[in-house]
Amino acid sequence: MSANDMNIDDVIRRIGEIGIVPVVRAATVDEANRAVEAICAGGIPVVEITMTVPNAVSVIREVAQQYAGKVLIGAGTVTTAEQAELCIRAGAEFLVSPGLAVSVLSVAQACAKLAIPGALTPTELMNAQEKGARLIKIFPCGNVGGAKYLRSLRAPFPNAALIPTGGVNASNAAEFIAAGAFALGIGADLVDPAALREGNLEKITSAARELVQVVSSARAALREKKAR
Repeated sequence: MSANDMNIDDVIRRIGEIGIVPVVRAATVDEANRAVEAICAGGIPVVEITMTVPNAVSVIREVAQQYAGKVLIGAGTVTTAEQAELCIRAGAEFLVSPGLAVSVLSVAQACAKLAIPGALTPTELMNAQEKGARLIKIFPCGNVGGAKYLRSLRAPFPNAALIPTGGVNASNAAEFIAAGAFALGIGADLVDPAALREGNLEKITSAARELVQVVSSARAALREKKAR
């Protein structure tokens, strides 16, 4: 299925299957391209390119063309309607925001694209759901209790599809999955800025492989627990 044939349900399903959303913050277009290549080589066919990357829209366009049908391309740190429109036009299949920007959700809905707003508190989560958000990023999750906080949040919202971001890494990924994460947002712990600068792509690829393994094992353990 090519990216152009994907609807919102397909994109949500794909993010859920992969279970990891790598957040790419690179200093140049070349670095961003290299990061995408390294992440894919490690078995994660999804990336979120943040608007904090220089020429982010051009990077999204280039990566979306180059990896059409192979990689799910998203845009991160999208905070305005204008950015949302530019990213969607450039080929982004999903938009991620650090907080709830209703204008971004509106643009995404009008274009039949997925927008994932950020929330932290129960009130923010309720607001995001009320505005039609189907996936919600919990940010910055690591700073307020990590997996324990996510588990507490899921108690009153058992059906919410939450993506903890901030402080998530290979050593605690299994705890987040056990706490009920729909997927994990992972930045510098996967896309190491120094490794990227030095061109040490193998470090990023091997970090991606490790995460895929951790998430897969944690999900298998969860299934087994539920089956008992």
